[in-house]
Amino acid sequence: MIPIQDLLNRIIWDKEFGRGQFEVGYYDRVEDKIIKVPFEAIQLIPGDHFAFIISGPEAESCSIPFHRVRQVYKDGQLIWER
Repeated sequence: MIPIQDLLNRIIWDKEFGRGQFEVGYYDRVEDKIIKVPFEAIQLIPGDHFAFIISGPEAESCSIPFHRVRQVYKDGQLIWER
């Protein structure tokens, strides 16, 4: 299985692969469910190998550890799952 950091970087840097609508599903411990967010709401921080930032109009920015990512979707189809 490809590490999640490698997949997210491929979405950013591989123009052919990065075409489409991506969503990242992460496990929310408070809600006790997987929350899907659009890839555009994710901010990867150079040099941070632990977490990424999610920001959106409905919620404050929050840090999500990479180990809580459970799924990645491309155009509605599951392409990666832990």
